[in-house]
Amino acid sequence: MVLDGRVAAIDCGTNSTRLLVAEADGTPVERLMRITRLGEGVDSTGSLSPVAVDRCLRVLQEYRGVMERFGVERGRLAATSAARDASNGHEFLEAAGEVTGFRPELLAGSEEGRLSLAGAVADIGPGEGPFLVLDIGGGSTELVTGSDPDDPELVAVSLQLGCVRVTERYLLSDPPTVDELGTAEAMIAEALEQAIADHPRFLASHRLVGLAGTVTTLAALNLGLDRYDRHRIHHSTLAAGEVFDWYRALASEVRAARLDRAGMVPGREDVIVGGAMILSAVMTRFGFDECLVSEADILDGMVASLLIRN
Repeated sequence: MVLDGRVAAIDCGTNSTRLLVAEADGTPVERLMRITRLGEGVDSTGSLSPVAVDRCLRVLQEYRGVMERFGVERGRLAATSAARDASNGHEFLEAAGEVTGFRPELLAGSEEGRLSLAGAVADIGPGEGPFLVLDIGGGSTELVTGSDPDDPELVAVSLQLGCVRVTERYLLSDPPTVDELGTAEAMIAEALEQAIADHPRFLASHRLVGLAGTVTTLAALNLGLDRYDRHRIHHSTLAAGEVFDWYRALASEVRAARLDRAGMVPGREDVIVGGAMILSAVMTRFGFDECLVSEADILDGMVASLLIRN
Protein backbone atom coordinates (compact mmCIF):
# COMPACT_ATOMS: atom_id res chain seq x y z
CA MET A 1 0.00 0.00 0.00
CA VAL A 2 1.33 3.46 -0.89
CA LEU A 3 1.62 5.69 2.16
CA ASP A 4 0.77 9.39 2.43
CA GLY A 5 3.02 12.28 3.37
CA ARG A 6 6.48 13.45 2.44
CA VAL A 7 9.42 11.28 3.38
CA ALA A 8 13.17 11.79 3.67
CA ALA A 9 16.34 9.75 3.48
CA ILE A 10 19.69 10.74 4.96
CA ASP A 11 22.98 9.05 4.15
CA CYS A 12 25.92 9.73 6.48
CA GLY A 13 28.81 8.59 4.34
CA THR A 14 32.55 8.67 4.85
CA ASN A 15 33.04 11.80 2.75
CA SER A 16 29.63 13.44 2.49
CA THR A 17 26.27 13.70 4.22
CA ARG A 18 23.28 13.82 1.91
CA LEU A 19 19.52 14.39 2.16
CA LEU A 20 16.65 13.51 -0.18
CA VAL A 21 13.11 14.72 0.50
CA ALA A 22 10.38 13.21 -1.67
CA GLU A 23 6.63 13.36 -2.16
CA ALA A 24 4.43 10.36 -1.37
CA ASP A 25 4.64 9.31 -5.04
CA GLY A 26 8.46 9.37 -4.93
CA THR A 27 8.92 12.68 -6.75
CA PRO A 28 12.02 14.42 -5.35
CA VAL A 29 11.39 17.71 -3.58
CA GLU A 30 14.89 18.55 -2.35
CA ARG A 31 18.38 17.06 -2.64
CA LEU A 32 21.25 18.38 -0.55
CA MET A 33 24.88 17.34 -0.17
CA ARG A 34 27.54 18.60 2.21
CA ILE A 35 31.15 17.45 2.40
CA THR A 36 31.54 16.47 6.06
CA ARG A 37 34.43 13.95 5.90
CA LEU A 38 33.00 11.90 8.77
CA GLY A 39 35.54 9.17 8.11
CA GLU A 40 38.60 11.42 8.27
CA GLY A 41 41.37 9.45 9.96
CA VAL A 42 39.24 6.37 10.71
CA ASP A 43 41.51 4.11 8.68
CA SER A 44 44.48 4.95 10.89
CA THR A 45 42.87 5.62 14.29
CA GLY A 46 39.91 3.25 14.25
CA SER A 47 37.54 5.89 15.59
CA LEU A 48 35.55 8.93 14.49
CA SER A 49 37.21 12.17 15.55
CA PRO A 50 35.22 14.67 17.66
CA VAL A 51 35.79 17.34 15.00
CA ALA A 52 34.42 15.12 12.21
CA VAL A 53 31.43 14.08 14.30
CA ASP A 54 30.67 17.72 15.08
CA ARG A 55 30.84 18.62 11.36
CA CYS A 56 28.33 15.90 10.53
CA LEU A 57 25.96 16.66 13.40
CA ARG A 58 25.84 20.34 12.46
CA VAL A 59 24.80 19.38 8.92
CA LEU A 60 22.19 16.99 10.30
CA GLN A 61 20.80 19.87 12.37
CA GLU A 62 20.55 21.89 9.16
CA TYR A 63 18.75 18.98 7.50
CA ARG A 64 16.33 18.73 10.43
CA GLY A 65 15.27 22.31 9.69
CA VAL A 66 14.85 21.53 5.98
CA MET A 67 12.69 18.49 6.76
CA GLU A 68 10.51 20.48 9.14
CA ARG A 69 10.06 23.16 6.48
CA PHE A 70 8.91 20.56 3.95
CA GLY A 71 6.64 18.78 6.42
CA VAL A 72 8.43 15.45 6.34
CA GLU A 73 6.48 12.78 8.23
CA ARG A 74 8.79 9.77 8.12
CA GLY A 75 12.36 9.02 7.17
CA ARG A 76 15.39 6.78 7.23
CA LEU A 77 18.78 7.75 8.59
CA ALA A 78 21.65 5.49 7.56
CA ALA A 79 25.38 5.44 8.14
CA THR A 80 27.79 3.32 6.14
CA SER A 81 31.50 2.58 5.98
CA ALA A 82 32.99 5.12 8.40
CA ALA A 83 30.53 4.29 11.18
CA ARG A 84 30.86 0.54 10.48
CA ASP A 85 34.61 0.70 10.89
CA ALA A 86 34.80 3.07 13.87
CA SER A 87 34.91 1.88 17.47
CA ASN A 88 32.64 4.79 18.44
CA GLY A 89 30.27 4.43 15.48
CA HIS A 90 27.29 3.55 17.67
CA GLU A 91 27.80 6.67 19.79
CA PHE A 92 27.69 8.76 16.63
CA LEU A 93 24.52 6.99 15.49
CA GLU A 94 22.79 7.72 18.79
CA ALA A 95 23.66 11.41 18.52
CA ALA A 96 22.58 11.52 14.86
CA GLY A 97 19.25 9.95 15.78
CA GLU A 98 18.64 12.53 18.47
CA VAL A 99 19.39 15.40 16.09
CA THR A 100 17.19 14.15 13.24
CA GLY A 101 14.44 12.41 15.17
CA PHE A 102 14.88 9.24 13.08
CA ARG A 103 15.91 5.79 14.24
CA PRO A 104 19.51 5.44 13.00
CA GLU A 105 20.58 2.42 10.96
CA LEU A 106 24.07 1.05 10.46
CA LEU A 107 23.84 -0.52 7.02
CA ALA A 108 25.78 -3.67 6.25
CA GLY A 109 27.70 -3.48 2.98
CA SER A 110 25.33 -5.96 1.28
CA GLU A 111 22.24 -3.93 2.22
CA GLU A 112 23.96 -0.73 1.15
CA GLY A 113 24.61 -2.33 -2.21
CA ARG A 114 21.04 -3.61 -2.63
CA LEU A 115 19.59 -0.17 -1.87
CA SER A 116 22.07 1.46 -4.27
CA LEU A 117 21.00 -0.88 -7.07
CA ALA A 118 17.32 -0.23 -6.29
CA GLY A 119 17.83 3.50 -6.72
CA ALA A 120 20.21 3.32 -9.66
CA VAL A 121 18.21 1.12 -12.02
CA ALA A 122 14.68 2.32 -11.19
CA ASP A 123 14.56 4.45 -14.34
CA ILE A 124 16.52 2.11 -16.62
CA GLY A 125 14.85 -0.56 -18.75
CA PRO A 126 15.21 -3.98 -17.05
CA GLY A 127 16.10 -5.49 -20.42
CA GLU A 128 19.46 -3.74 -20.22
CA GLY A 129 20.49 -5.87 -17.23
CA PRO A 130 21.96 -7.62 -15.49
CA PHE A 131 23.71 -4.49 -14.29
CA LEU A 132 26.95 -3.98 -12.45
CA VAL A 133 26.29 -1.09 -10.08
CA LEU A 134 29.47 0.53 -8.78
CA ASP A 135 29.11 2.78 -5.75
CA ILE A 136 32.46 4.39 -4.92
CA GLY A 137 32.22 5.76 -1.42
CA GLY A 138 34.78 7.36 0.84
CA GLY A 139 35.62 4.30 2.90
CA SER A 140 34.20 1.43 0.88
CA THR A 141 33.18 0.53 -2.65
CA GLU A 142 30.07 -1.53 -3.30
CA LEU A 143 29.81 -3.84 -6.29
CA VAL A 144 26.30 -5.11 -7.02
CA THR A 145 25.11 -7.22 -9.92
CA GLY A 146 21.52 -8.10 -10.74
CA SER A 147 18.63 -7.19 -13.00
CA ASP A 148 16.68 -5.50 -10.19
CA PRO A 149 16.75 -5.38 -6.36
CA ASP A 150 14.48 -8.46 -6.18
CA ASP A 151 16.72 -10.56 -8.42
CA PRO A 152 17.14 -13.91 -6.58
CA GLU A 153 20.67 -14.14 -7.97
CA LEU A 154 21.67 -10.63 -6.89
CA VAL A 155 25.25 -10.43 -5.62
CA ALA A 156 26.47 -7.51 -3.49
CA VAL A 157 29.90 -7.11 -1.95
CA SER A 158 31.52 -4.27 -0.06
CA LEU A 159 35.23 -3.75 -0.68
CA GLN A 160 37.39 -2.03 1.92
CA LEU A 161 38.53 0.64 -0.49
CA GLY A 162 37.14 4.07 -1.24
CA CYS A 163 38.39 7.46 -2.35
CA VAL A 164 39.17 8.66 1.19
CA ARG A 165 40.63 5.35 2.37
CA VAL A 166 42.88 5.00 -0.71
CA THR A 167 44.03 8.61 -0.35
CA GLU A 168 44.78 8.44 3.37
CA ARG A 169 46.52 5.09 3.09
CA TYR A 170 48.56 5.48 -0.10
CA LEU A 171 48.37 8.89 -1.82
CA LEU A 172 50.26 10.93 0.75
CA SER A 173 52.09 13.37 -1.52
CA ASP A 174 50.68 16.32 -3.43
CA PRO A 175 50.62 15.31 -6.22
CA PRO A 176 51.01 11.59 -5.47
CA THR A 177 54.28 9.98 -6.52
CA VAL A 178 54.63 7.24 -9.12
CA ASP A 179 55.38 4.73 -6.37
CA GLU A 180 52.31 5.79 -4.35
CA LEU A 181 50.09 5.42 -7.40
CA GLY A 182 51.57 2.05 -8.26
CA THR A 183 51.06 0.69 -4.75
CA ALA A 184 47.44 1.87 -4.68
CA GLU A 185 46.74 0.43 -8.13
CA ALA A 186 48.12 -2.95 -7.07
CA MET A 187 45.94 -2.99 -3.94
CA ILE A 188 42.81 -2.17 -5.94
CA ALA A 189 43.62 -4.80 -8.56
CA GLU A 190 44.05 -7.43 -5.86
CA ALA A 191 40.70 -6.53 -4.27
CA LEU A 192 38.90 -6.76 -7.62
CA GLU A 193 40.49 -10.13 -8.43
CA GLN A 194 39.31 -11.50 -5.11
CA ALA A 195 35.77 -10.21 -5.72
CA ILE A 196 35.69 -11.94 -9.11
CA ALA A 197 37.09 -15.17 -7.69
CA ASP A 198 34.40 -15.17 -5.00
CA HIS A 199 31.58 -14.09 -7.33
CA PRO A 200 32.22 -14.90 -11.03
CA ARG A 201 28.72 -13.59 -11.87
CA PHE A 202 30.17 -10.09 -11.80
CA LEU A 203 31.72 -10.80 -15.20
CA ALA A 204 28.29 -11.62 -16.70
CA SER A 205 26.97 -8.08 -16.18
CA HIS A 206 25.86 -6.28 -19.34
CA ARG A 207 25.99 -2.65 -18.27
CA LEU A 208 28.03 -0.65 -15.78
CA VAL A 209 26.20 2.01 -13.77
CA GLY A 210 28.37 4.31 -11.67
CA LEU A 211 27.16 6.16 -8.57
CA ALA A 212 28.32 8.67 -5.99
CA GLY A 213 30.59 11.70 -5.88
CA THR A 214 33.63 10.37 -7.71
CA VAL A 215 31.61 9.33 -10.75
CA THR A 216 29.40 12.41 -10.89
CA THR A 217 32.39 14.72 -10.40
CA LEU A 218 34.25 13.03 -13.26
CA ALA A 219 31.12 13.47 -15.39
CA ALA A 220 30.96 17.17 -14.49
CA LEU A 221 34.65 17.56 -15.35
CA ASN A 222 34.14 15.73 -18.63
CA LEU A 223 31.21 17.99 -19.49
CA GLY A 224 33.13 21.11 -18.41
CA LEU A 225 30.27 22.30 -16.20
CA ASP A 226 30.80 25.66 -14.53
CA ARG A 227 27.82 24.94 -12.29
CA TYR A 228 26.29 21.71 -11.10
CA ASP A 229 23.57 20.49 -13.48
CA ARG A 230 21.93 17.26 -12.35
CA HIS A 231 19.97 16.86 -15.57
CA ARG A 232 23.11 16.93 -17.72
CA ILE A 233 25.05 14.62 -15.41
CA HIS A 234 22.31 12.01 -14.86
CA HIS A 235 22.58 9.29 -17.51
CA SER A 236 25.56 10.90 -19.20
CA THR A 237 28.31 8.44 -20.09
CA LEU A 238 32.02 8.15 -19.41
CA ALA A 239 34.17 6.19 -21.85
CA ALA A 240 36.93 4.03 -20.41
CA GLY A 241 39.57 6.10 -22.20
CA GLU A 242 38.13 9.33 -20.80
CA VAL A 243 38.18 7.97 -17.26
CA PHE A 244 41.79 6.84 -17.59
CA ASP A 245 42.84 10.19 -19.07
CA TRP A 246 41.14 12.08 -16.22
CA TYR A 247 42.78 9.82 -13.67
CA ARG A 248 46.26 10.45 -15.05
CA ALA A 249 45.67 14.18 -15.54
CA LEU A 250 44.32 14.72 -12.02
CA ALA A 251 47.07 12.57 -10.51
CA SER A 252 49.68 14.82 -12.10
CA GLU A 253 48.25 18.00 -10.55
CA VAL A 254 48.42 19.48 -7.08
CA ARG A 255 45.13 19.73 -5.23
CA ALA A 256 44.80 23.47 -5.77
CA ALA A 257 45.02 23.01 -9.54
CA ARG A 258 42.32 20.33 -9.47
CA LEU A 259 40.04 22.66 -7.53
CA ASP A 260 40.39 25.29 -10.27
CA ARG A 261 38.90 22.95 -12.87
CA ALA A 262 35.33 23.53 -14.05
CA GLY A 263 33.19 20.81 -12.54
CA MET A 264 35.31 20.08 -9.47
CA VAL A 265 33.31 19.97 -6.24
CA PRO A 266 35.11 21.71 -3.34
CA GLY A 267 36.05 19.06 -0.83
CA ARG A 268 36.64 16.38 -3.46
CA GLU A 269 39.83 17.75 -4.97
CA ASP A 270 42.02 15.87 -2.47
CA VAL A 271 40.31 12.46 -2.90
CA ILE A 272 39.26 12.45 -6.56
CA VAL A 273 42.44 10.71 -7.72
CA GLY A 274 41.78 7.70 -5.51
CA GLY A 275 38.19 7.52 -6.73
CA ALA A 276 39.13 7.87 -10.39
CA MET A 277 41.71 5.13 -9.94
CA ILE A 278 39.01 2.77 -8.65
CA LEU A 279 36.61 3.55 -11.50
CA SER A 280 39.30 3.12 -14.14
CA ALA A 281 40.42 -0.20 -12.61
CA VAL A 282 36.86 -1.55 -12.53
CA MET A 283 36.19 -0.60 -16.15
CA THR A 284 39.43 -2.20 -17.30
CA ARG A 285 39.15 -5.42 -15.29
CA PHE A 286 35.45 -6.00 -15.92
CA GLY A 287 35.74 -5.13 -19.60
CA PHE A 288 33.42 -2.11 -19.82
CA ASP A 289 33.99 0.46 -22.55
CA GLU A 290 31.42 2.81 -21.03
CA CYS A 291 29.99 3.77 -17.65
CA LEU A 292 26.46 5.12 -17.36
CA VAL A 293 26.45 7.89 -14.74
CA SER A 294 23.50 7.86 -12.34
CA GLU A 295 22.47 10.56 -9.91
CA ALA A 296 19.89 8.14 -8.48
CA ASP A 297 21.47 6.02 -5.78
CA ILE A 298 21.10 4.69 -2.24
CA LEU A 299 18.99 7.70 -1.18
CA ASP A 300 16.44 6.89 -3.90
CA GLY A 301 16.45 3.25 -2.81
CA MET A 302 15.83 4.28 0.80
CA VAL A 303 12.96 6.55 -0.21
CA ALA A 304 11.40 3.76 -2.28
CA SER A 305 11.52 1.47 0.75
CA LEU A 306 9.65 4.08 2.80
CA LEU A 307 6.85 4.50 0.29
CA ILE A 308 5.74 0.88 0.08
CA ARG A 309 4.33 -1.06 3.03
CA ASN A 310 4.37 -4.83 2.52
